[in-house]
Amino acid sequence: MRKLLFALFFSVLLVVPVNALEYTAPEPPADAREYMPEQSDDLSAGFRELIGKGLRAVRPDLKAAARVCTGLIATVLLISILQSGSEQIKGSANLAGTAAIAATLLLSLNAMIPLAKQTVMDMCEYGKLLLPVMTSAMAAQGSPAASAALYAATAIVIGAISAAVSGIFVPCVYVFLALSIGSRAAGETMLRRIADLVKWFVSWCLKTLLTLFLSYMSITGVISGTTDATAAKVVKAAISTAVPVVGGILSNATESVLVGAGILKNAAGIYGIFAVLAIFLEPFLRIGSHYLMLKVTWSVCGVFGCKELSELIGDFATGMGLLLAMTGTVCILLLFSTVCFLRGVG
Repeated sequence: MRKLLFALFFSVLLVVPVNALEYTAPEPPADAREYMPEQSDDLSAGFRELIGKGLRAVRPDLKAAARVCTGLIATVLLISILQSGSEQIKGSANLAGTAAIAATLLLSLNAMIPLAKQTVMDMCEYGKLLLPVMTSAMAAQGSPAASAALYAATAIVIGAISAAVSGIFVPCVYVFLALSIGSRAAGETMLRRIADLVKWFVSWCLKTLLTLFLSYMSITGVISGTTDATAAKVVKAAISTAVPVVGGILSNATESVLVGAGILKNAAGIYGIFAVLAIFLEPFLRIGSHYLMLKVTWSVCGVFGCKELSELIGDFATGMGLLLAMTGTVCILLLFSTVCFLRGVG
C-alpha cells in the first residue's frame, strides 16, 4: 500500500495540466515588425493601427504612381494627335507609343513583381512556423485528429501556391505582358488570344486551389457559423472589390473570420494574425496603388481614341491585378486556417 501511495504521489507531481501549456506565435520578419500594433489585446484597435501604418507607408508609392500615370496620359494624348496624319505616320506613331508605354510600365512592374514574390515567400515561411504552433495548441485541447487534418490541408495548399508563384505564375505574368505588347504593337489577334489564355490559366489555378481549400473546410465543418449579417455584407463587398481575380471567392468565406473574431479577442493566436497582416499589408497596398492608378489611367486614355495604347495600359493593370491575387490568396488562406485553429483551441 505504501508503494502505491508513493507512486500516486510522484505521478501527480509529474502531471502537466494541458490548459497550463502556453504557445507563443513566432516573430514576424524584421521588415514587418514595425507594422505590428503596439496593443494586441484589442482586435479592432490593432487592425486600425496596422492599417494606419500601412497607409502612411504607401504614400510615396501613390505619388510615384501618379507621376507615371500622368506621363502615360501625356504620351497617349501626343500619339493621338500624331495619328491624325497619314497612314504611314499613324503606324509609326502607334509603334512608338507602344514602345514608350511598355518601357515606362515595365520599370514599375519590375519593382512590383519581386515585391509580390517576396511577400508570398515571407508569408509562406511564416506560416511554416505559425501553423505547427497552432496545431500543437489545438491538439493539446483534445483535438489531435482535427488539428492534423487542418494542418495537412493548409500546408499542402500553401506549399502548392508558394511553388507555383515562383515557378509558374510569375513567369506567366512576364509572358502575358510580352504577348500583350506584341499584340498591341503589331495588331496580331493570335498573340492576343495566347495572352488571354495565359491570364486565364493563372486565374483558374488560383481559383481552383482556393475553391478546393474552402470546400474542404466547409465539408469538415470548420468554417461554418453565423455572424452579424450587416458586418458580413460590408466585409464581403470590400474583399470582393479589393482583390482582383479571386475576390469573389474570398468574400464568400469571409464569415468564418468574422465568426472567429470573438475567439481571437481572448486568444494568444491574435499575434499570429497580426503578424501575417503585417507581412502582407504594406506590399499589398503598394501594388494596389499602382493597380488603381493604372485602372484610372486606362479609363482616361480611352477617350483619346488610341484603342491599342489604352488597352496596353489595361493589360499592365491586369498584370498588377494578378500580383494582388497571388498575395491576397496566400494571406487569406493563412488567416482562415489560423482562425479555424483558434476555434478548435477555444
